[in-house]
Amino acid sequence: MNSSLFPEMGSQAAETRGWFVAHCDGGSRGNPGPAGYGAVIEDPQGHVVARLSEYLGKQTNNFAEYSALVAVLDWAIKNGAKRLRVVSDSELMVKQMKGLYKVKNPGLIPLWEEAKRHATKLDRFEMSHTLRGGNQEADRLANEAMDRGMGKKQPTGIRDQGSDSAVPQYGSVSLQEKAPIPKPTRQIFEGLVKDGVVHLIEGELPDGILVKVIRE
Repeated sequence: MNSSLFPEMGSQAAETRGWFVAHCDGGSRGNPGPAGYGAVIEDPQGHVVARLSEYLGKQTNNFAEYSALVAVLDWAIKNGAKRLRVVSDSELMVKQMKGLYKVKNPGLIPLWEEAKRHATKLDRFEMSHTLRGGNQEADRLANEAMDRGMGKKQPTGIRDQGSDSAVPQYGSVSLQEKAPIPKPTRQIFEGLVKDGVVHLIEGELPDGILVKVIRE
Protein backbone atom coordinates (compact mmCIF):
# COMPACT_ATOMS: atom_id res chain seq x y z
CA MET A 1 0.00 0.00 0.00
CA ASN A 2 1.10 3.59 -0.51
CA SER A 3 3.30 4.76 2.39
CA SER A 4 0.89 7.61 3.08
CA LEU A 5 -2.52 6.39 4.21
CA PHE A 6 -4.06 9.82 3.70
CA PRO A 7 -2.30 11.83 0.95
CA GLU A 8 -2.91 15.55 0.81
CA MET A 9 -5.84 16.82 -1.23
CA GLY A 10 -3.49 18.16 -3.91
CA SER A 11 -2.80 14.65 -5.11
CA GLN A 12 -6.53 14.12 -5.67
CA ALA A 13 -6.67 16.84 -8.30
CA ALA A 14 -3.54 15.51 -10.02
CA GLU A 15 -4.72 11.90 -10.17
CA THR A 16 -8.41 11.03 -10.52
CA ARG A 17 -8.42 7.92 -12.69
CA GLY A 18 -9.16 4.56 -11.09
CA TRP A 19 -10.69 5.91 -7.90
CA PHE A 20 -13.97 4.67 -6.44
CA VAL A 21 -15.81 7.24 -4.30
CA ALA A 22 -18.02 6.32 -1.35
CA HIS A 23 -20.32 8.73 0.50
CA CYS A 24 -21.24 7.23 3.86
CA ASP A 25 -23.31 8.33 6.83
CA GLY A 26 -24.61 6.92 10.10
CA GLY A 27 -27.16 8.10 12.61
CA SER A 28 -28.90 7.29 15.86
CA ARG A 29 -32.28 8.46 17.08
CA GLY A 30 -31.66 9.09 20.73
CA ASN A 31 -27.86 8.64 20.77
CA PRO A 32 -27.89 5.90 21.85
CA GLY A 33 -31.06 4.73 20.18
CA PRO A 34 -32.25 3.03 16.99
CA ALA A 35 -29.26 3.38 14.66
CA GLY A 36 -28.41 2.70 11.04
CA TYR A 37 -26.02 3.59 8.27
CA GLY A 38 -26.19 4.32 4.56
CA ALA A 39 -23.60 4.58 1.81
CA VAL A 40 -23.44 5.24 -1.93
CA ILE A 41 -20.46 3.96 -3.92
CA GLU A 42 -19.50 5.25 -7.38
CA ASP A 43 -17.03 3.70 -9.83
CA PRO A 44 -14.24 5.73 -11.50
CA GLN A 45 -16.68 6.76 -14.25
CA GLY A 46 -19.09 8.24 -11.71
CA HIS A 47 -21.72 5.48 -12.01
CA VAL A 48 -23.43 4.28 -8.84
CA VAL A 49 -22.43 0.63 -8.34
CA ALA A 50 -23.78 0.03 -4.83
CA ARG A 51 -26.05 1.45 -2.19
CA LEU A 52 -25.55 0.07 1.32
CA SER A 53 -28.08 0.36 4.13
CA GLU A 54 -28.24 -1.50 7.44
CA TYR A 55 -30.08 -1.24 10.75
CA LEU A 56 -27.75 -1.61 13.75
CA GLY A 57 -30.11 -1.80 16.72
CA LYS A 58 -29.56 0.51 19.68
CA GLN A 59 -26.22 2.25 19.13
CA THR A 60 -24.62 5.71 19.14
CA ASN A 61 -24.12 8.10 16.23
CA ASN A 62 -20.37 7.47 16.20
CA PHE A 63 -20.84 3.70 16.21
CA ALA A 64 -23.12 4.05 13.17
CA GLU A 65 -20.63 6.32 11.37
CA TYR A 66 -17.81 3.81 11.85
CA SER A 67 -20.06 0.92 10.83
CA ALA A 68 -20.72 2.73 7.54
CA LEU A 69 -16.99 3.21 6.98
CA VAL A 70 -16.21 -0.45 7.67
CA ALA A 71 -19.02 -1.50 5.33
CA VAL A 72 -17.72 0.51 2.36
CA LEU A 73 -14.15 -0.65 2.97
CA ASP A 74 -15.35 -4.24 3.11
CA TRP A 75 -17.29 -3.72 -0.14
CA ALA A 76 -14.20 -2.27 -1.82
CA ILE A 77 -12.05 -5.26 -0.83
CA LYS A 78 -14.62 -7.82 -1.97
CA ASN A 79 -15.29 -6.05 -5.27
CA GLY A 80 -11.71 -5.28 -6.27
CA ALA A 81 -11.87 -1.51 -5.81
CA LYS A 82 -8.19 -0.89 -5.11
CA ARG A 83 -8.43 2.88 -4.81
CA LEU A 84 -11.12 4.35 -2.58
CA ARG A 85 -12.03 7.85 -1.48
CA VAL A 86 -14.52 8.06 1.38
CA VAL A 87 -16.56 11.21 2.02
CA SER A 88 -18.21 11.54 5.44
CA ASP A 89 -19.96 14.31 7.35
CA SER A 90 -18.43 13.00 10.62
CA GLU A 91 -15.49 15.33 11.17
CA LEU A 92 -14.59 13.40 14.33
CA MET A 93 -14.27 10.08 12.48
CA VAL A 94 -12.29 11.60 9.62
CA LYS A 95 -9.80 13.19 12.03
CA GLN A 96 -9.54 10.00 14.08
CA MET A 97 -8.81 7.96 10.95
CA LYS A 98 -6.15 10.48 9.94
CA GLY A 99 -4.56 10.25 13.39
CA LEU A 100 -5.36 13.84 14.32
CA TYR A 101 -7.65 12.78 17.19
CA LYS A 102 -7.33 9.78 19.48
CA VAL A 103 -10.15 7.25 19.77
CA LYS A 104 -11.03 7.30 23.46
CA ASN A 105 -14.40 5.53 23.42
CA PRO A 106 -13.80 1.80 24.16
CA GLY A 107 -16.84 0.88 22.09
CA LEU A 108 -15.38 2.51 18.97
CA ILE A 109 -11.84 1.17 19.19
CA PRO A 110 -12.63 -2.25 17.61
CA LEU A 111 -14.39 -0.57 14.67
CA TRP A 112 -11.56 1.94 14.25
CA GLU A 113 -9.00 -0.87 14.28
CA GLU A 114 -11.03 -2.85 11.75
CA ALA A 115 -11.32 0.17 9.46
CA LYS A 116 -7.55 0.73 9.63
CA ARG A 117 -6.86 -2.93 8.82
CA HIS A 118 -9.24 -2.82 5.85
CA ALA A 119 -7.66 0.41 4.58
CA THR A 120 -4.20 -1.16 4.47
CA LYS A 121 -5.52 -3.84 2.07
CA LEU A 122 -6.19 -1.19 -0.59
CA ASP A 123 -3.59 0.30 -2.89
CA ARG A 124 -4.73 3.81 -2.01
CA PHE A 125 -7.23 5.15 0.51
CA GLU A 126 -8.27 8.71 1.27
CA MET A 127 -10.92 10.36 3.46
CA SER A 128 -12.45 13.81 3.42
CA HIS A 129 -15.07 15.67 5.42
CA THR A 130 -18.17 17.27 3.98
CA LEU A 131 -21.12 19.09 5.49
CA ARG A 132 -24.40 17.18 5.75
CA GLY A 133 -25.67 18.84 2.57
CA GLY A 134 -22.93 17.07 0.61
CA ASN A 135 -23.97 13.67 1.90
CA GLN A 136 -27.73 13.72 1.29
CA GLU A 137 -28.24 10.32 -0.33
CA ALA A 138 -26.15 8.49 2.26
CA ASP A 139 -28.10 10.31 4.97
CA ARG A 140 -31.37 9.22 3.35
CA LEU A 141 -30.25 5.59 3.24
CA ALA A 142 -29.21 5.72 6.89
CA ASN A 143 -32.63 7.08 7.85
CA GLU A 144 -34.36 4.41 5.79
CA ALA A 145 -32.35 1.76 7.66
CA MET A 146 -33.52 3.22 10.96
CA ASP A 147 -37.10 3.32 9.71
CA ARG A 148 -36.92 -0.37 8.75
CA GLY A 149 -35.57 -1.31 12.15
CA MET A 150 -38.31 0.65 13.88
CA GLY A 151 -41.04 -0.93 11.73
CA LYS A 152 -41.90 2.21 9.78
CA LYS A 153 -43.37 1.87 6.29
CA GLN A 154 -40.88 2.11 3.45
CA PRO A 155 -41.48 4.00 0.19
CA THR A 156 -42.13 1.79 -2.84
CA GLY A 157 -40.44 1.72 -6.22
CA ILE A 158 -36.85 2.24 -5.01
CA ARG A 159 -34.27 0.60 -7.26
CA ASP A 160 -30.49 0.68 -7.36
CA GLN A 161 -28.93 1.94 -10.58
CA GLY A 162 -25.80 -0.17 -10.07
CA SER A 163 -24.96 -3.49 -11.70
CA ASP A 164 -26.04 -6.84 -10.27
CA SER A 165 -22.42 -7.73 -9.58
CA ALA A 166 -22.19 -4.82 -7.17
CA VAL A 167 -24.82 -6.00 -4.71
CA PRO A 168 -23.36 -5.07 -1.30
CA GLN A 169 -22.21 -7.72 1.13
CA TYR A 170 -21.42 -7.46 4.86
CA GLY A 171 -25.02 -8.03 5.95
CA SER A 172 -26.24 -4.82 4.37
CA VAL A 173 -29.43 -4.29 2.41
CA SER A 174 -29.34 -3.68 -1.33
CA LEU A 175 -32.01 -1.27 -2.51
CA GLN A 176 -32.30 -3.17 -5.78
CA GLU A 177 -35.23 -4.85 -4.12
CA LYS A 178 -37.67 -3.49 -1.59
CA ALA A 179 -36.46 -4.44 1.88
CA PRO A 180 -38.89 -6.46 3.99
CA ILE A 181 -40.47 -4.52 6.83
CA PRO A 182 -40.06 -6.31 10.16
CA LYS A 183 -43.21 -6.60 12.22
CA PRO A 184 -42.98 -4.84 15.58
CA THR A 185 -42.73 -7.11 18.59
CA ARG A 186 -45.70 -6.88 20.95
CA GLN A 187 -44.71 -6.24 24.56
CA ILE A 188 -46.80 -5.64 27.68
CA PHE A 189 -45.79 -3.05 30.28
CA GLU A 190 -47.59 -2.23 33.52
CA GLY A 191 -47.89 1.30 34.75
CA LEU A 192 -50.05 4.15 36.02
CA VAL A 193 -51.47 7.18 34.26
CA LYS A 194 -51.12 10.45 36.14
CA ASP A 195 -51.93 13.87 34.66
CA GLY A 196 -52.11 12.27 31.22
CA VAL A 197 -48.61 10.79 31.47
CA VAL A 198 -47.87 7.04 31.56
CA HIS A 199 -45.52 6.05 34.39
CA LEU A 200 -44.13 2.52 34.03
CA ILE A 201 -43.72 0.33 37.11
CA GLU A 202 -40.69 -1.38 35.57
CA GLY A 203 -38.60 -0.92 32.42
CA GLU A 204 -38.68 1.87 29.86
CA LEU A 205 -40.23 2.46 26.45
CA PRO A 206 -37.91 2.75 23.43
CA ASP A 207 -38.27 5.86 21.29
CA GLY A 208 -40.53 5.78 18.24
CA ILE A 209 -42.88 2.93 19.13
CA LEU A 210 -46.67 2.75 19.05
CA VAL A 211 -48.23 2.39 22.50
CA LYS A 212 -51.72 1.05 23.25
CA VAL A 213 -53.06 1.78 26.74
CA ILE A 214 -55.55 -0.76 28.14
CA ARG A 215 -57.54 0.34 31.18
CA GLU A 216 -58.11 -2.25 33.93
